[in-house]
Amino acid sequence: MLRILYVDMNSFFASCEQQLRPELRGKPIAVVPLLADTTSVIAASYPAKKFGVKTGTKVGEAKRMCPDLILVKGSHDEYIRFHHRVIATIDTVIPVDKIHSIDEVSCRLVPAERPPEAARALALRVKRAITSRVGECLTSSVGVAPNRFVAKVAADMQKPDGLTIIEAHELPQRLFSLNLIDLPGIGSKMLVRLNRAGINTVEDLCTRSEKELKAAWQSVVGVEWFHRLQGKQLIERGTSRRTIGHSHVLGPERRERHAARAVAVRLLTKLAQRARHLGYVADELAISVAFLMPRSVAKTESRWHAYTKVQGINDTPGLMRAMRELWDSMPDRRAPILKLGLTLSGLTPMASATPSLFENAVAETRLSKAIDAINKKLGPKLGTDAVYPASMHDAKRSAPRRIAFGNIPDLDLPDVSNE
Repeated sequence: MLRILYVDMNSFFASCEQQLRPELRGKPIAVVPLLADTTSVIAASYPAKKFGVKTGTKVGEAKRMCPDLILVKGSHDEYIRFHHRVIATIDTVIPVDKIHSIDEVSCRLVPAERPPEAARALALRVKRAITSRVGECLTSSVGVAPNRFVAKVAADMQKPDGLTIIEAHELPQRLFSLNLIDLPGIGSKMLVRLNRAGINTVEDLCTRSEKELKAAWQSVVGVEWFHRLQGKQLIERGTSRRTIGHSHVLGPERRERHAARAVAVRLLTKLAQRARHLGYVADELAISVAFLMPRSVAKTESRWHAYTKVQGINDTPGLMRAMRELWDSMPDRRAPILKLGLTLSGLTPMASATPSLFENAVAETRLSKAIDAINKKLGPKLGTDAVYPASMHDAKRSAPRRIAFGNIPDLDLPDVSNE
């Protein structure tokens, strides 16, 4: 029985750029965080993918693979707007049940929609609605199957602009033509573990018993895989947030330590705003730095990481003091700084956290909330944060909004426009 319809947008970021800029349509383009060979491709159009360019490819390598490649600096706020338009459009055809990432959603089928022909007609309506209402460049691949896992696999089987339906009676044989690495949740490390267990193909995986898969995964996750591959519905576990982080690859003009510090303050400010917006306080602040060094230098020398306890706070002044101490403890390697990352961990919902009774801490929390309110009111009009720490002034247009595929930023949060 068909239960899930899964929508996967094709080369989403690149397609958004092609929708916004008609001169890019049909051409090999790569969306990048900044125009530098040292960074990596965020997304590639299908003409670029034909040359082997894909997400994660180093820009310098991508340009060698595809000499006519056009680099486009990401317009992340626009991608978020397109995301919301896609969701609203799908909702006009069938209610969206779950948003998995900025470019993937799934919907539950009601009994009348579960027969294969009804499901196919519904899927085609979804696809047509997206291209007609959101944009002709915004194509999608849709998978329909008995459970969410198989529906996602089905959506990936025919790209771009595909539609694949897998019925229960076709499982697991319909999956045998795939490679293990094609299955979501099997990465390079898991592939090695499965190979060690004698599982080298999807057919091997599908014909193993619950006990054998539990042993291969060394956990009950293997049992879940056994049932997923058979098309069974599983009870989905709720998730809880453990960390909040921001990172940024620095442009050449920001790689000296004093210039990089201003970017670190910018990241910290965004991090604190986000923690308050999501309703969390943190127990730990960590900073990571990657230095620009020759490849011959050991990784331990080209990277630095440190953390400190922050005792359940989310106010900007308190976190700024903690970051200053971490920054001052960084070893003097005299190498340019290539990448910065800041992470808050040990998160606790504010509603269940014990508030500080110290007068200074209470005042700093109130100050941070007041700044958030001002920025929310004035930020969209000014195109930047209305109020921010003076120490980030030189970098206030650095580290613009970025999107991890599993995390869609809130446009209500203050941010700067792309440089």
